[in-house]
Amino acid sequence: MDLAITFCLADNWDSKRMLRHLPSVLQRKFKVVLFFLLLLALLMHMVVDLAFSSGHGSCGCSPKITDPVGLLPADPSVAVQNKLNLRILQDFSGSNGSLEKGSRLLGGTSYPGGRRNMDHQGHSFKHQEAEEKIEWADRSKLAALFEHPLYKIPTPAIKAKDKLFVTNSKIKFQLKSSGSDEWISSSTADLVHLTEQMSKDAYPPWLRFNTDINRYELYGRHDPTRHALLEDLATQKIVSSVQKPGGTQLKIIMTFPNKGKALFKPMKQTRDQETPADFFYFSDFERHNAEIAAFHLDRILDYRRIPPVSGRLVNMTQDIRDITTDQKLLKTFFISPAGNVCFYGVCSYYCSTEHALCGKPDLLEGSMAALLPGEKLAKRRSWRSPWRRSYSKTKKAEWELNQNYCTQVRQTPPYDQTSRLLNLIDLTVLDFLMGNMDRHHYETFEKFGNDTFLLHLDNGRGFGRHSHDEMSILAPLQQCCIIKKSTFSRLQLLATEPYRLSDVMRESLATDRLSPVLSESHLKALDRRLQKVLATVKSCLKNGEEKGVLLDDQGRQQAATAEQENKKSHTA
Repeated sequence: MDLAITFCLADNWDSKRMLRHLPSVLQRKFKVVLFFLLLLALLMHMVVDLAFSSGHGSCGCSPKITDPVGLLPADPSVAVQNKLNLRILQDFSGSNGSLEKGSRLLGGTSYPGGRRNMDHQGHSFKHQEAEEKIEWADRSKLAALFEHPLYKIPTPAIKAKDKLFVTNSKIKFQLKSSGSDEWISSSTADLVHLTEQMSKDAYPPWLRFNTDINRYELYGRHDPTRHALLEDLATQKIVSSVQKPGGTQLKIIMTFPNKGKALFKPMKQTRDQETPADFFYFSDFERHNAEIAAFHLDRILDYRRIPPVSGRLVNMTQDIRDITTDQKLLKTFFISPAGNVCFYGVCSYYCSTEHALCGKPDLLEGSMAALLPGEKLAKRRSWRSPWRRSYSKTKKAEWELNQNYCTQVRQTPPYDQTSRLLNLIDLTVLDFLMGNMDRHHYETFEKFGNDTFLLHLDNGRGFGRHSHDEMSILAPLQQCCIIKKSTFSRLQLLATEPYRLSDVMRESLATDRLSPVLSESHLKALDRRLQKVLATVKSCLKNGEEKGVLLDDQGRQQAATAEQENKKSHTA
């Protein structure tokens, strides 16, 4: 009996233990079953996806653009700006016959009228953008930008009087020896001994660039000479290097075997270095990458008023020290304790041992800018900017104290001609996007009088601070409240997703040999500043009539040229 009780107790104990472990066993089995079910569902999902893609992969469909404006409205005010941008773009397209053909972004439809009529057209844009079928992700944004109708507006007909130089079969340009800074025409042949003659077809790229300059642009939108000249700037052998006299910082004029010349600005800051906030604008470094980026930005804005600039890696020993005839420059070369070749040149700022430029061990980055024709051939006039800064640590300029300053400027020649003021505001937009506060003067070609574009030279102090937007640079636009209609339309276009400014700049700069030229922070700053330019114009539109803010520069340009020619003919 005791034995039976013992077996009974043992059976009860085993049963209880089995019951105690049963939930854990069931739980493990449940987890395994659940895992296999999830795996099976995943496999079925993959099979369905593969079957769907194989069945529809050749349809050639394009994804719809969910944000046709390309802006990221964080608040209602930005959304309103987006609508205004698209409306004025459409209005610009409708006012130009050449833009009505082939405008895929705007649907080719013209909408007349000003802001009142635009308020009733928002639904049209939604319909147009919903039908857009372009595969933007697989397309070059830069190529698409230059194919847009806004970048195909023809320049006025260029006559002989609109060319900086008139060439024909009887007049050939002739070159000096490579030791000179200029080239000359046969009309000044008595000044120097001529060494070469050539027809225009045989001109090297730098000479073709110079002879193609006209009243309206430095180079054409699709001029192949620009590509050839950029290649020469980056690859041509350097046969002479001398320091450019004058200026506050070091610059070197370099000569090529084909008699071409370039202005070399050496690297002084790395890409990720920002100008300290405590630096005054007039004591900032001049950056080589700013010169390169300014050329690309100027072209993207369709100004074409900066001579071509290319980045280049220069051998300081072979390309400067061993071939220079500039004894002052040669004396500044030395070997650093790290064994690198260094020099500092002679200039007002940063030309000392403490600010020496050192290679690795003798290779140094720099910008190579094509030179314009010399003063003997094409005189240039230097103009003091009305919005020049005081260049003082304590004083302010008049425009900083007087908000009605523009009224005074518009009564003073040559700014009493609206075309000159509009060109200056173009330059203002460029400077603001770059963050360049150092625009004290600008130049024009004397031959074309007051009716011509401004040369956008010396941009080395741009792209210094990506974290700060200097709104005072926009003072001419804020105070005068006028801008070219074509300029504003292109700025709106560059604020849209298919043509976003930072994207096309990144793509354009990628072609340079020193790529990446700008850091991502500087590229993002371009988009941010562009929105601020558009907001400034929007504020002007709220306070005035559209026709008084957005001026039709194309018709105005042709009328001004005709008026100037009539004055010349009456004088003669």
